[in-house]
Amino acid sequence: MSKRHEEETTPNIDAMFKDAEHRMKQAIEHLRQDLAGYRTGRANPALVERLLVDYYGTPTQLQQLASITVPEPRQLLIQPWDPSTVSAIEKAIQKSDLGVNPVSDGRTLRITLPPLTEERRRELIKQVHKRVEEGRVAVRNIRRDLLEHLRRLQKEKHLSEDELKRHEQQVEKLTHRYIEEADRLQAAKEAELMEV
Repeated sequence: MSKRHEEETTPNIDAMFKDAEHRMKQAIEHLRQDLAGYRTGRANPALVERLLVDYYGTPTQLQQLASITVPEPRQLLIQPWDPSTVSAIEKAIQKSDLGVNPVSDGRTLRITLPPLTEERRRELIKQVHKRVEEGRVAVRNIRRDLLEHLRRLQKEKHLSEDELKRHEQQVEKLTHRYIEEADRLQAAKEAELMEV
């Protein structure tokens, strides 16, 4: 077998690791965006910007239809670029699980966030735990896929036993780094939710 042919059949392990790391980063970024949507005592545009609004029959994220600002610590101001979408945006907010009712003046919508009760804070923390665990599971699934691939390569004699062990340790370090990031996001969101 020529050297060139051997290079073509030998898998690119660096590319496999880069792909796995990219997927882990995406899982954590998705988790970060999800957690931003959990309501704390303060107004944050992330609470509503990903809500889907029926825009002429097409589900469209609110952030693509309006500017969302925070004029006061507990208030959001939504200014649609197309005033005809005010009622559709209002309906989307009412259907969401935010538990708020927007006030419309025909051109803009205001959402005033009530203070969180202790019970609601605990409920939100349970939801955060669930979401973070889903993020960890996503990272672990990526780890499992990569390990299975590496073990298959070792069976096919593309990797020695020692190389496999070294790569398995790299996979564990990579996984640990992203699991720790998920834990940091959880701790930060819990602290934010418990702030009075």
